[in-house]
Amino acid sequence: MTSAKVYVRGLTVDAQIGVYEHEHGRSQPLVIEAELDLLPGPFEHIADTINYETVALRARELAAAGHLKLVESFAEALARTIMKDPRVLAARIRVDKPEALAPATAGVEIRLART
Repeated sequence: MTSAKVYVRGLTVDAQIGVYEHEHGRSQPLVIEAELDLLPGPFEHIADTINYETVALRARELAAAGHLKLVESFAEALARTIMKDPRVLAARIRVDKPEALAPATAGVEIRLART
């Protein structure tokens, strides 16, 4: 199958996230990478594709919606929101939580695809 990819890398959003008591009531950075497989073009206008600004907006809205316990929940919710667009065949969302094991980074990657 032929497809096109739209991606966003290195998007940082502040989110209230975590299961531990010390993580409640404060924001932490999340670094997001999204890769979307799209139906192939033609791509002549921005309406023919997924605007990567929309991906960033959805991530920021999700981060602002309130406390989440798990990075997995954030990644899955972002993927499901993006998959609502019928042009998206698959979404791979990677979310790093850099403060979790600083100086190392930890996170999750979720992939959803249409069947």
